[in-house]
Amino acid sequence: MANWTRRGFLGSLSGAAATSLVAQQSGRLSLPEKRTGQGSIKITDLRCAIIGQNPVVRIVTDQGVSGYGEAESAKPYLKPMVLFYKDYILGEDPTDVERVMLKIRRLGAFKPWGSAVSAIEIALWDIAGQVAGVPVYKLLGGKIRNRVRAYNGAVRFPMTGQTPRDYAENMAKMKEAKEGFTLIKQAVGFHNPTMMRAMTNGWYDEPRTGASHADRGLMTERGLQTIIACVEAMKKVLGDEIGLALDCGPGWTVKDAITFARALEPLHITWLEDLITGDYMPYPDAEVFREVKQSTSIPIHTGEEIYLRQNFKDLIEKQAVDVIGPDPEDVGGLAETKWIAEYADLHGILIAPHGVFDGLIGLAAHVQLAAALPQNYIAFEYPVGQPEWWYQIVDGLPDPIMKQGFIDVWDRPGLGVTFNIPAAKSRLQEEDRSFFD
Repeated sequence: MANWTRRGFLGSLSGAAATSLVAQQSGRLSLPEKRTGQGSIKITDLRCAIIGQNPVVRIVTDQGVSGYGEAESAKPYLKPMVLFYKDYILGEDPTDVERVMLKIRRLGAFKPWGSAVSAIEIALWDIAGQVAGVPVYKLLGGKIRNRVRAYNGAVRFPMTGQTPRDYAENMAKMKEAKEGFTLIKQAVGFHNPTMMRAMTNGWYDEPRTGASHADRGLMTERGLQTIIACVEAMKKVLGDEIGLALDCGPGWTVKDAITFARALEPLHITWLEDLITGDYMPYPDAEVFREVKQSTSIPIHTGEEIYLRQNFKDLIEKQAVDVIGPDPEDVGGLAETKWIAEYADLHGILIAPHGVFDGLIGLAAHVQLAAALPQNYIAFEYPVGQPEWWYQIVDGLPDPIMKQGFIDVWDRPGLGVTFNIPAAKSRLQEEDRSFFD
């Protein structure tokens, strides 16, 4: 295979033949022969298929190289939004990632609509890494860690009740999970509607239906004490061996959030997440988060709903939280998350990326990103393949994926994973039959 040269993009890389071998072994399309000199690669198509529940993006090029990105399984309705961007990127060089993103980034929005832009960005990096013959983390500045920590996220055990004893038993199961998590997050308060609705008179309002996490209001004394008792029961099981983070909202009043945080201070909780806003509430509310943060020693966390760096500006510059949690599949992609992480680091703020529904292509993207994040990185939220057959249609993931709470960073080009196309084709819906053609 001739060397691929593209306006100096490859520099002195001479591993094209090795790249081809890796690509063939992984089932990924290998790069075609290309003349030496001024090379080029162009986007010829943008496709989206709903595989299981996850929207999967494929960017096709004129050189036989395709890149993949993925959006959350909670967004199977996203396909038309992805395809909206097709005309904006056709004919562009996919390895000029930022040039392409300048055309579409401004046309996204807060969760869920930033997901389409984010999935496209991830697919662009997948192509760029393949063309360069390097893993994506090399293009993001290089790795500073050989393994990355993740917390449980999508690994859950069903609960039969909502008493402190039930939460203790659930934590015992989490503690014994094969992944060996060193940090476990559990939903409480308004982020856990089952918990709240199991109480009698837990807050001064009635349950709402409709959008996710619609309940909010002032807690009763009984409500607060019930949640605190459940947290105490969980922490008693985990001790100081495993960290406990709490996904709390949105929906708390500032005063309840402060009372709750102060009550938990002796337990050394890793963080309290999304107390005030979060999920599908499209505003960060930096001032009220800062009031909560300044009132407690427990780290305060938010950010999973936010799209683009500009919308993290107040949270970071006002030091309104201790931890931010952008989701690479919502915030604008991998480079956007890296930029935000670096800026947060300048202000003494930590990062623990969201990712519970991000799927297996998303998992690969998280690993590549986390390898290159600065030292304010804590852990990312571990996604799984759902349905289970996802593990039969994706090649390249380690087995086991996680060992003792960490994932070893792999070095294959691009995201380092690809589809087992014959197996994946059998899972396509009728309207998506040509997705891999």
